[in-house]
Amino acid sequence: MTARDRTRAPETPGSTRGPDRVPETPGAASGQDRTPETPGEASGQAPAPQGRPGTPMLDVRDLRVTYRNGERAVPAVRGVSFTLDRGQTLGVAGESGSGKSTMALSLLRLLAPSAEVSGEVLFEGEDLLTARWARLRAVRWSAASVVFQGAMSALNPVRTIGEQICEPILLHEKVGQREARRRAAELLDSVGVPSRRAGSYPHEFSGGQRQRIMIAMSLACRPDLIIADEPTTALDVMVQAQVLELLGELVRESGIGVIMISHDLSVLSHMCERLAVMYAGRIAEIGPSRQLIAEPRHPYTRALGRAFPTIGDPASRLAPAGLPGDPPTPSELARLSEGRGCAFEPRCSEAVAACRTETVELWPSGPRREAACLRVLEGSGT
Repeated sequence: MTARDRTRAPETPGSTRGPDRVPETPGAASGQDRTPETPGEASGQAPAPQGRPGTPMLDVRDLRVTYRNGERAVPAVRGVSFTLDRGQTLGVAGESGSGKSTMALSLLRLLAPSAEVSGEVLFEGEDLLTARWARLRAVRWSAASVVFQGAMSALNPVRTIGEQICEPILLHEKVGQREARRRAAELLDSVGVPSRRAGSYPHEFSGGQRQRIMIAMSLACRPDLIIADEPTTALDVMVQAQVLELLGELVRESGIGVIMISHDLSVLSHMCERLAVMYAGRIAEIGPSRQLIAEPRHPYTRALGRAFPTIGDPASRLAPAGLPGDPPTPSELARLSEGRGCAFEPRCSEAVAACRTETVELWPSGPRREAACLRVLEGSGT
């Protein structure tokens, strides 16, 4: 199976921004479809256009997400930018509340209507944030798909897994029921779930099997991009290793791009070529994963690394290093978004007076590396 063996229809030129909606996942009933502008969009046969040669598959520029609660504005993502090439894996790490999942789900406009999203998300050269609803719906699952956190919550409990895998195939491709069922059986076998169980319901599978089913569903339409939101959460280490190996094989064999979100730096360093560490809605450091783990440039990255015990070191196992304090509250984030200063300064053991007043942004910190820390400028002599 490859990510290139489908026929792409030309896109409809021009787009205007439509309201974001909470979309259905395959297997859920859909009552939100609009009448699309073109027959291609009506059948879902309009995957994202091919980008120009030499351009990244995904180019995220100054992405910002703000939630509205009445008159109150709560910034969740504050100016995130990165690129992802075909066949590349990007890991996103950070504490709970750092904006990882919000950032990832906003790429396909999968957030609640209360979320205000701005910036640019260029997928194969097309800005998904300004795409019409029908156009965006055609891109989801066929060109970019999601492995949601918590497979039991994402899967429809009253439909068989075979039906749920067939649904995006029938929705986005011109195939009949027989071909869709054949494809679903192949997908299940490819992720290590016996195809004879296609008629079973989600509750009849273990947690690891349900996660594999979610991966199979994300591959149903042979996408170019998969966003995996903590796919190994709540799995034991053996099943976790199997799921990671499966994702790794998909990248090597199909050349798809993967954005993987996790709290676990060890998981991301094993799985991902590049790593982005987020704190308070921004990227604190980004670069090659092994370099970031071995020689972190940002104090927050160092703190995350010290939080994991070292195998063979009783001291780190019995007393792992923690991080004092708590992440910024929503009101503190709103203040930081309006003014200057580093969001990590109150918890940072290396902070100086300038960290409270100077504007902090990502600066080069080595080959293909950037870090949002004033200490980086000191080291470079700037």
